[in-house]
Amino acid sequence: MLKVEPMDQAIGARIYGVDVSRPMSDETFTQVLAALGKHGYICFPGQTLQAGELRAFAGRFGTLEINVAGSFQEPGIPEVMILSNIVEDGKPIGIADAGQDWHTDMSYSAMISFVNVLYGIRIPVRDGHPLGGTSFADMYGAYDDLPQDIKDRLETLTATHDFNKFWEMMRREKGSTRPPLTPEQRAKKPPVVHPLVLIHPITGRKVLYANPGYTERINELEKAESDALLAFLFKHQLQPKYQATHRWTPGDVLVWDNICTIHNAVADYRPDEPRLIKRCQAMADVILHSDSAKTTGAEKRFFEHQ
Repeated sequence: MLKVEPMDQAIGARIYGVDVSRPMSDETFTQVLAALGKHGYICFPGQTLQAGELRAFAGRFGTLEINVAGSFQEPGIPEVMILSNIVEDGKPIGIADAGQDWHTDMSYSAMISFVNVLYGIRIPVRDGHPLGGTSFADMYGAYDDLPQDIKDRLETLTATHDFNKFWEMMRREKGSTRPPLTPEQRAKKPPVVHPLVLIHPITGRKVLYANPGYTERINELEKAESDALLAFLFKHQLQPKYQATHRWTPGDVLVWDNICTIHNAVADYRPDEPRLIKRCQAMADVILHSDSAKTTGAEKRFFEHQ
C-alpha cells in the first residue's frame, strides 16, 4: 500500500510501499502525481535501480531530456546523466558541480521541465551526518505571500531565461572547470520567454516562475526596473520559511517538481568525500496535455508565450 508521509519542513514528503524499479499501475502513478503536486518534492527511500529502470520510471512523467552539454551520460542510455566528484584513472566519471546555486532546471527551454528524478548511490558522510543535500524553495508559498499590487503587476509580465547565465556564473564564481559553451551548444539552447506566473497543471495553484540561475530580464520593463524587480523577487523567494533540504541516504530516489519549486545542490563536501548520483529529467509536455490534470489555465498561460 502506498503511504505518503509529509516531512517536518516547509515542503516535501516520503512515499513508502512503492518499488520504482517495477512498472506502476495508473492508479498508483496518479497518487504519486498528486503527492508531488501537493508537496513539491517526494522521496522513495530504500530503492535499488539499474540505469534502464531509472530511465523507465522517469519516463512516466514526460519526455526525457538529453542534456545539451552531451557529457557524463550513462553508456548507451544518454537520458541518464551521472553526477559525481569521483575521479577514476585520472578522469572524472561525472559532472562534479551540477546545480550548485538556486535555479529551476530547464526554465531556459521552450518546453519547460516537469520533474527531476535522482537516484542516490554513494552519499558523502562526515561525523555521521550526510553531506551534499538538495535544498528546495516553495514557489506556491512565494507567490501566495506577494503583496497584491505585485501579484497584479506580474500577471502581464514575461521574463527571458538563458542557459548561458548559470553556466557562466559557475565558471566565474564557483571556480568550475567547465569550458565555455560552444556556438553549437548555444544555438541548441537560445534564450526563451515564459510568463512570470504559471498555473500548476496538477493543483491549479499559481506559482512564481522565476529563478536566480536562469531568469535574466523582465521583457516589458526597462533594464533598471527589471533588475530591481527581479532582485526583489529573488530575495523574496529565498526566505527561510519557504525552504527545505533533503538529506540523502543511499537508495533514495528523489523526485522534484520544477514548476512549483526552485532548488540548490549543497556543495558542503570535499573532493575526497565521494558522491555518486544518477539523474533523469522529464519535460512538462505530457503533464501539460494530460486529460486528468488541471491544465486549461496552465496550457493557455504557458503556450501563448511560445
